[in-house]
Amino acid sequence: MKKAFIALFLIFFAASSGCASDVDAKDPNDLVWHTKLEDAVKIAQKEDKNILVNFTGSDWCVWCKRLSKEVFTQKSFANYANEELVLVKLDFPRSIQQTMETKKYNEMQAYKYGIRGFPTIVLLNEEGNLVGKTGYQAGGPDNYVKHLEAYFTRN
Repeated sequence: MKKAFIALFLIFFAASSGCASDVDAKDPNDLVWHTKLEDAVKIAQKEDKNILVNFTGSDWCVWCKRLSKEVFTQKSFANYANEELVLVKLDFPRSIQQTMETKKYNEMQAYKYGIRGFPTIVLLNEEGNLVGKTGYQAGGPDNYVKHLEAYFTRN
């Protein structure tokens, strides 16, 4: 009986230790997307992180939906974002209700950064200074992280 208990314990221990990387992985659903750029800059300065601003049409833009599905909802992106980025989502939906204040704020930011299409990803340093602009990139989350890192290492 004692040998059976030890065997079960060892099997349980081996099985649980094999899943450690999944436990450590950041759940993409737990990512915090801010809606005010000013708040993101304060957090970025405090935490020494860069800022990713996602200008999106979340409910109608095909490429925005692909970027979200292929990158922003994946664990490897979530892990990177959790360590390196403060995320901001400025949405321009067609069927999702927004307050007039939110609409005006998002429009002002789009004008400020010269947004002409969706998705546009604006990359800022911790001070809120423009590092670059990008958009959808094929290749999944790991490729997208490398793409973002290239912008931040240039500056």
